[in-house]
Amino acid sequence: MTFTTRFAPSPTGYLHKGHAFSALTAHAAARAAGGRFILRIEDIDATRARPQFDAAILEDLAWLGLDWEEPVRRQSRHMADYEAALDCLREEGLIYRCFRTRREVLDEIGRAPHGPGEGTSGTVFRGAPLASADEARRLEAGEAFAWRLSLDAAAGWLGENGWEALTFHEQGRGPQGQHGILQARPEQAGDVVLARKDVGVAYHLAVVVDDALQGVDHVIRGEDLHEAAHIQRLLQALLGLPTPAYRHHGLLMSDAGQRLAKRDKAETLRDLRARGVSPEALRAELGFDP
Repeated sequence: MTFTTRFAPSPTGYLHKGHAFSALTAHAAARAAGGRFILRIEDIDATRARPQFDAAILEDLAWLGLDWEEPVRRQSRHMADYEAALDCLREEGLIYRCFRTRREVLDEIGRAPHGPGEGTSGTVFRGAPLASADEARRLEAGEAFAWRLSLDAAAGWLGENGWEALTFHEQGRGPQGQHGILQARPEQAGDVVLARKDVGVAYHLAVVVDDALQGVDHVIRGEDLHEAAHIQRLLQALLGLPTPAYRHHGLLMSDAGQRLAKRDKAETLRDLRARGVSPEALRAELGFDP
């Protein structure tokens, strides 16, 4: 099998050095293995994605000297693929409608915390389907809902040992140094949202579908996404999809010791170009051949 990896940014802001490091890491790994490097634009969040950021991603990566396969897959153009996966989970009874508001979810988490997850304090949500009559009443009233993965249903669907036999290969390092063959721990994420009206489908579902469809067998990305591998491994099992090897890498930090992030207005690659930094200089600074 040909080594295939990808860089999959979201067009919700301009790329910064951290993105450059991740893209260069994946690109170098593909070239070293004589494999494929794929660029994917993860633009399913229509509330935040912008065409100017999409165009800037291509411009910035070309400036860095990267090349990739065409055509570039943009998630917003393939919603039918994700809806089909959602339908499979729905037919197996593995997802349920959750009518709780974000505030209600956080309140529920506060009453019964389970571990790191979607809450502001790192706690997770575990719920259950509503009674049929209550659900029908809420649907008739037009109330908004999200589709959540049911960990209880998933454990039953997998059989006697649930997800205890599910593993993935961490070839890099997680934030606590996790390495090697790791047992999947999806309970750390709770009943994650897989679809909602404002976004359509959510990240976890879209990414496992895309990786399978594009033949990605090595996921190379920042260690901040290491925990995502646990719930993604479960989704791969439930959908009958292959499991790639994972190679999480360290993150670039600011002078203040914080990871570089769009929301913190980290210096962008466009800013670097504007002040005369060359791509060769940036590649050398990040530890890659200029």
